[in-house]
Amino acid sequence: MKKIFIKDIKEKDRIEDIFLVTKKEMGMSKTGKPYLNMRLMDKTGEMEARVWDDAEDLSRKFERNNFVKVKGNALAYQGGLQLNISDVTKIDEDKAAIRDFLPASNRNPDDMMAELESIIAGIKSNPLKKLLSSFLDDAEIKNLFKLAPAAKSMHHPYLGGLLEHILSLCRLIKGVTEHYQNIDKDLLLAGAILHDIGKIYELRFERAFDYSDEGRLLGHITIGIGMIDKKLENIPGFPKETAMLLKHMLLSHHGHLEFGSPKRPKTVEAVILYYLDDMDSKVQSMQALIEKEREISSTWTSYHKLYERYIYKGKYLPPQALSGEEEGENSTTTEDSDAELELFKK
Repeated sequence: MKKIFIKDIKEKDRIEDIFLVTKKEMGMSKTGKPYLNMRLMDKTGEMEARVWDDAEDLSRKFERNNFVKVKGNALAYQGGLQLNISDVTKIDEDKAAIRDFLPASNRNPDDMMAELESIIAGIKSNPLKKLLSSFLDDAEIKNLFKLAPAAKSMHHPYLGGLLEHILSLCRLIKGVTEHYQNIDKDLLLAGAILHDIGKIYELRFERAFDYSDEGRLLGHITIGIGMIDKKLENIPGFPKETAMLLKHMLLSHHGHLEFGSPKRPKTVEAVILYYLDDMDSKVQSMQALIEKEREISSTWTSYHKLYERYIYKGKYLPPQALSGEEEGENSTTTEDSDAELELFKK
């Protein structure tokens, strides 16, 4: 069990604990001596680390994406902290709890799954209830569903994020269907629950959040349609029109062809899902940035490449924060190669 997390490490602390290695590179000092450049991670953040002595020998003991136990001291370096490591030992996977090393939802995954099961139990359409239940009756899908992030980096990018996002959509749907008439609530709920189901295979989240080969080649929409078709094979008599309308919601939930939707929304339920999905993801990502920088003494966040602007923190500032000025809107940003970025600009 971990004893200290990166966010709690202070200068001059003596560290002996387990971390996940996210970077491992050999370098050469000005004197010609080899050193090891590392980046260590846990659920609270990442930290640079260096091995100056016996770097080549220690480098042979582990690889990138291994869990390692390190010994070292925290030193001030270029305005931050860096670990000066004296020893590194690879740790077996079963001795490391993944939730200590990747960011995770504040909500208990079993509690979230119980809430989802309750929502499905309340669906009146027997065919849709059977279909949704067939996904949760699949042990592999259910376990991945509890772990999967909603995205690699843009919104709900943490363990359990996908399930948290879906439950948020279901609560939003309750309000929308109480406001508008003639909405197929069961179909809308089914679309919300399954719209990103392909992400459990599109994304990898064993060590760090990344795309699987299947995810890069097919994408979560294609994967999700395939998963639905496979489950429908075992539900004889499932209404063809209901299957068509449900799959249309998956195919159109990005809203626009240029953002990865094979189809644009052409039903009322598909339009509602698109806007609720878009709103929930953007509100969460904006609030997460504000929270991340809440203690920084400025009324504005750093430049947000997703929105191509600065975000006003306002009431989120701590009482002692100083008033800051927004920097020029023409500041340059690093281009994000992920398709997620373009999707969020819609």
